[in-house]
Amino acid sequence: MELTFTGPRSGLKPVLSALAFAVLLAGCASSRGLAPEDRPLDADSLQAQRSLSGVAVSDAAFPRQDWWTSLGDAQLDALIAEALQGTPSLDAADARVRQAIAQAGLVDAARKPTLGASAQYSGLQLPETVAPEPLGGSYQGVGLLSLNFKYTFDLWGGEKAKWQAALGQARAAEVDAQAARLTLSSGIARAYVALAQAFAANDVAKADHERATRLLELGRQRVAAGLDNQLQIRNAESAVASAEQQMQATEHEIETTRNALAALLGKGPDRGRDIARPVVLSAASPTIPSVLPSELLGHRPDVVAARWRVEAAQHGIDASKAAFYPTINLSAMAGLAAGNVGDLFGSDALLLQGGPAISLPIFDGGRLRNQLANSDAGYDLAVASYNQALVGALREVADALHSARSLDGQIVSATQARDAAQSAWDIATSRYRAGLGTQLDVLAAQRPLLELDRQLTVLRAQRLAASIDLDRALGGGLVLDTSYSDQDLARASTP
Repeated sequence: MELTFTGPRSGLKPVLSALAFAVLLAGCASSRGLAPEDRPLDADSLQAQRSLSGVAVSDAAFPRQDWWTSLGDAQLDALIAEALQGTPSLDAADARVRQAIAQAGLVDAARKPTLGASAQYSGLQLPETVAPEPLGGSYQGVGLLSLNFKYTFDLWGGEKAKWQAALGQARAAEVDAQAARLTLSSGIARAYVALAQAFAANDVAKADHERATRLLELGRQRVAAGLDNQLQIRNAESAVASAEQQMQATEHEIETTRNALAALLGKGPDRGRDIARPVVLSAASPTIPSVLPSELLGHRPDVVAARWRVEAAQHGIDASKAAFYPTINLSAMAGLAAGNVGDLFGSDALLLQGGPAISLPIFDGGRLRNQLANSDAGYDLAVASYNQALVGALREVADALHSARSLDGQIVSATQARDAAQSAWDIATSRYRAGLGTQLDVLAAQRPLLELDRQLTVLRAQRLAASIDLDRALGGGLVLDTSYSDQDLARASTP
């Protein structure tokens, strides 16, 4: 049930009396007992000191905006620059920004006065069987020119809160668009690393195929000389077939990775054919900012966007609470009306109508309480998403750091093992040249060397990926709008 009081033009006193009465009735539709249940986490409350210990700390360790240039490949730089010029994923993110900004504009327009003009002519002829003369049987026409004015007084700030909520969503969408660029650039960098690994693995597969082929040739010669039996030939043939399969697999990996890069660029598969083999990529030693975890709030786009959504949800609660209070609408119409068009602009044709109206919900079947409960739940959901984004951000930083440190150690160990295998192969080669060993010894010593080369290609690619993941986890060097302080966010947690 809703009470509406319309004030006459004769004076303001009846309107004020009606407003006072409406305020007295406000308790009929009450928001008592409804409030959010969650609150945003304080970043510094998430303990990360032990997990991040032992890593080099720098006051300027947040990534640069062109963080991918540290990998040292001009072709990669050009690919990311090309992608950032526009792809379907970025176009979609930008469209969502424009949509959110337009929505905020619609909400803003709804809280402003409106003035419209209209022109209308209508006529009516009643039959004499319905009404006797002079009404029946005659045609009566009316022309109307009017200006219509409407305005709702935002006494309790509800309309402003709706606009602020929409504006917060628009700002979150803007940050999401920046996050899409970070996701795209890191995806291209990761795919490029995978392409480099595929080429390196193909080199190892080719070398292994050459070794297996040479071993098969030697086996056939030894069988022909009566030194070996068919078992050695069959083993060698199996090794050749396995090496060919590895070559085919790595070549397939090269082609599919090129296709993936072309898709990330928003181009057809033929674009991938123009991507040359990557140069030797390098990964810097991992470092983290000295201001973690608190400063991570201002650098991670997903965390910043989540904060804006918390702010928007807070304003949504304010708007829902304002709906419990009386509203005052002012409407007015001024125009000219006459039965004959020729009389429309005469002094007697003036038409005026208007005045304030006060509305107050009293019994609404629980609509307002459920609307507020929905806003409270939306706030809790936004807070939970923010908290999850913050926890996830710290986890990604820690995971990338641990991966980088672990892989650095694994690469050192694998390199030492490869150096030993290289020495063994060199000794076997020297003994063969000196007539003290056989080619079988050389080929047998080459097998662990190639296997370690294969392992190193995987480890180095994983190390490069960890470096990319760390730059992305630290925000990718994006400059984000962080005009809301931590104190503002704390106040938002207690509506």
